[in-house]
Parts: sequence; C-alpha cells; structure tokens
Amino acid sequence: MNQSQSFSTEDDIDGDTLHEECGVFGILGHSDAATLTALGLHALQHRGQEAAGIVSFDGQRFHSERRMGLVGDHYTDPATLARLPGDRSIGHVRYSTTGETILRNVQPLFAELEVGGIAIAHNGNFTNGLTMRRMLIADGAICQSTSDTEVVLHLIARSKHPSSSDRFIDAIRQMEGGYSMLAMTRTKLIAARDPIGIRPLVMGELDGKPIFCSETCALDIIGAKFVRDVENGEVIICEIQQDGSITIDSRKADMPKPERLCLFEYVYFARPDSVVGGRNVYVARRNMGINLAKEAPVEADLVVPVPDGGTPAAIGYAQASGIPFELGIIRNHYVGRTFIEPTQSIRAFGVKLKHSANRAILEGKRVVLVDDSIVRGTTSVKIVQMIREAGASEVHIRVASPMIYHPDFYGIDTPDADKLLANQYESLQAMCDFIGADSLEFLSINGLYRAVGGGPRDDANPQFTDHYFTGDYPTRLLDRESTNNVRKLSMLASNG
Repeated sequence: MNQSQSFSTEDDIDGDTLHEECGVFGILGHSDAATLTALGLHALQHRGQEAAGIVSFDGQRFHSERRMGLVGDHYTDPATLARLPGDRSIGHVRYSTTGETILRNVQPLFAELEVGGIAIAHNGNFTNGLTMRRMLIADGAICQSTSDTEVVLHLIARSKHPSSSDRFIDAIRQMEGGYSMLAMTRTKLIAARDPIGIRPLVMGELDGKPIFCSETCALDIIGAKFVRDVENGEVIICEIQQDGSITIDSRKADMPKPERLCLFEYVYFARPDSVVGGRNVYVARRNMGINLAKEAPVEADLVVPVPDGGTPAAIGYAQASGIPFELGIIRNHYVGRTFIEPTQSIRAFGVKLKHSANRAILEGKRVVLVDDSIVRGTTSVKIVQMIREAGASEVHIRVASPMIYHPDFYGIDTPDADKLLANQYESLQAMCDFIGADSLEFLSINGLYRAVGGGPRDDANPQFTDHYFTGDYPTRLLDRESTNNVRKLSMLASNG
C-alpha cells in the first residue's frame, strides 16, 4: 500500500451550502439485518454522501464492509451483503465534519476490548472531542483515525465498569456536544442521544425486533413501525437473551435537561417525509413559507422554488400569498456532486449543471424566488443571473429561515463566520445588491419557531438549538476555547 504523509492546518470548506451531517441505523435479532440496514441507510443517504459502512455479527464473528461513495454503489451487490451475515447490524452514512475523508475514518468503527468486540457509529459532533483526544494520547493512547468517534472507543476500553453497557454509558457521559450514537456488541444494540437532544434518534420495530435510526423515513422504507423518539440524554440497551428473547432497558439522566432539537433538521437536513420531534418536516417547511409570505409580501406573478430544498416553503408562500406556484427552475437529479472543473470557463457552468431555468415560465414575469437558506450567497448570485437571462422582469428572493451569522460545531459543516453572507455586508440592501435581486427578505426567528410549532422564541429558555441564527450555543465549546483547536491534527493521507 502506497502512503504519503501530509499535514493539514486548515480545513478548506468550499461550496455555498450547509453540508449534511451523518445518519445511523441499527437492528437487533432479524435474519435480514444487513439487508435492512442497507435499505435504511439508503433512505438516510441525504444525511451524508461521502461514505457508508455496515458492521454485522453472526454469533461468532463481526463482519465489516466500509466503502467510500453512495450506499447504492456498493450495498445493492448481493456479494457484498453476503459478507455481512448475522441477525444484528449497525450502519452509517457519512459526511465528514471532523477528520479527513479517508476509509479508516468511515464508520462504524470497531475495536476488540476486554469486554469483547464493539462497533460504534454516531451522527453529530463532540465539542470536547479533541480535548479528550489530546488527554488520551498524552496518557499513551494510539489513535488510528481522525474521527472523534474513536475517542469514545478509547473511553470504553479504559472504563472500569464490568459490563459493556455501563462502560458505554461511562464513556458518553464524558463527552459534550450534539450526537446520536449506536453501539453493537455480541449480544446488545445500544442507542444514545445527547443530553439536550440536538441530534435526532428514533426507535422502531419490525417483526418484534428493535430498530434505531436517525429519521422515521428509514423505518418507512422497510415497513417498520415507529415506536417513539429516543429521549434526550437517554440510553436504551437492547439485549438478546439465551432463549432468543430481547430485553429492553432504558437509562435516563438523574437531572434531565429540556430538549432542544436542532432547527436545521426542519429547515434543511431531514427528509420532508420524516417526522422529527413529533413534527412532520414537510408541514413545518410549508409553514415557514406561509409565515414568510405574511412577513415579507411582494407583488409578483410567480412563486418559484430553488429546488429541492425551497419547494415546500414555496408552496406555502404561494398558498398564503395567492401568487401562482410554478417550477421555474428544473433540477438535474443525475449530476451528483459537481465534477472537478479544470478551467474557469468550465467552472462557470457549475450551477447550470444542477439547475436549468424554465424560460417559457419565467419570461416577462415578476418572480418570487424561495430558498430554504442562504450561506455564502454565491449560488444565489448565479441563480438570479440565470433567471434574469431567462427573461424574468423582476427577481425577489425570499428565504425561509433567518440569516446565518454563526458557525456550527454540532455536526453541520459550515463556513467560518467571516465567510457567511450575513457577516460580509452591513445591511440587507447591500446583500441584495451583491446577489443582484430586486429585493431580499429572510424569515424571522419567531416566524421559524412558529412554523415548527414552538410558538415565539423564549429567549430565556429557547425551545430549539438555533445558535447559527442567534449565537446562543447550548453547550460549552471546549475544543474552540482551547489553544490547540480543531485544525491542528496531524493527518496521514492514504488510499484507505
């Protein structure tokens, strides 16, 4: 295996979008465990497209298949699934928020410990992950990946508790941040959610067998029944007994905190057909558009979504305003990630590879262009230009979420604060001029809260995690406060 060593001091975060988090899926006691896990991961593909992995256990051995790329590129192959025998498995789809995009960082991670083998996978980010990593390395630990998930494995290994369940709980109680996590041992499937429930995790059931996954859409694809949300701060331990029965034990924090789900699950990340925190995501997004129409009306001929994220909000805006909804932009669903553009002249085609203006609909019209969010604004510039070139007489941008002022440290890969559009211009008009629109308006924070059923924001005790809009971070950011921050890891570049 050829390897070369390189050192990275700064992450280069490109693109004008909020990159996906990750997705997890696990099932215990079902004969088709790996196949069901692959299907569940396929439903969660929107949460991460860089890599996917599955670990199964057949009663004797653990089996692991971890691949770069999409679920459908690998796990539709019967030969791959045949290498994942057993009646229990966990899986993960990944977008890297910490650690390089290399094979050894692909989850689930596996380790052989004193208490036996254990595989773990998680969605989110630990805000003290690097602080704990440095402590472990100083004490002699050897880290094989740059994923903060590996820290949990080390803490499990060092725990003095006799059982794997208690070791797992001991480990995650030392971690801070936003996460949902699954662990699998020889007999157990363990699910855990962070103390304030920033990241979602649901429990389901298929043929009497327990399932845990990031969103309800992963239950729907396999015909499983939704049981309930895993509560914030809760650890659920499912264990197969010798007679084949499965026991379920719930452990909760002694002093539970109020739940604060991440608002971007509703704005951007979750699939529209999912139910997150008891709320249908599509309905929440449509409500965002309804509230946006009330807060920022404009005279126009058409309401046009930026597909696909802006579509539910655009439907709501059209319903509330009485302005007709039209598909003025057509998305190419088959382009995938924009290929590496070798020249500036080819790079200019980037947006048109993914979106095409529907000239017959747009020409001569005053257009309300509805998007779910604006990060850096560079894509908005190109879309507005494309719509004007298609003959639109006016372009009014309406954004179904507030301005983004602050970066995220809980599993969403966002640009640094100085690269966010809201921090680059002193006024809304200046932003509008940069984008090239006739007007620009954002949904208010209270409009967003009302859209997801939370009522107006309680500033003393916010009902949701919303720091990217407000700067109100719900946990300590120990890694950011440290002098040795996230960007000072040595990383070995390799082919896997």
